[in-house]
Amino acid sequence: MTHNLVSANNRNNARRMRKVMTDAELKLWNEIRAHRLMGLGFRRQMPIAGHVVDFACPDKKLIVELDGSQHGQAETSESDTARTAKFEALGWTVLRFWNDDVIRDIDNVCQHVVIMAGLGDAS
Repeated sequence: MTHNLVSANNRNNARRMRKVMTDAELKLWNEIRAHRLMGLGFRRQMPIAGHVVDFACPDKKLIVELDGSQHGQAETSESDTARTAKFEALGWTVLRFWNDDVIRDIDNVCQHVVIMAGLGDAS
């Protein structure tokens, strides 16, 4: 995989965000780090296209974003839609989960990630 130039600001934001993960981010990270989820290699707080995404699996071009209640607001929702469109235009698949879904039902979240990565059964 080729590396894209990342601004110093984005790189610093990503580093800072890795140190202050939410409960939902930490719970999901503990399930997917170190290739624990079906061998998928995820990176956390990865800069992509001028943004920092929560989790990314570069080999499968899969982004996983975890959203808190602020993402239900119209302005934030519009921003999320624009970000998703930008990533999809670059060939990424974006999955969004509510923080509450991760906290309450991590198994189904992980199953959905595996299916979208093309490693599981959709039945």
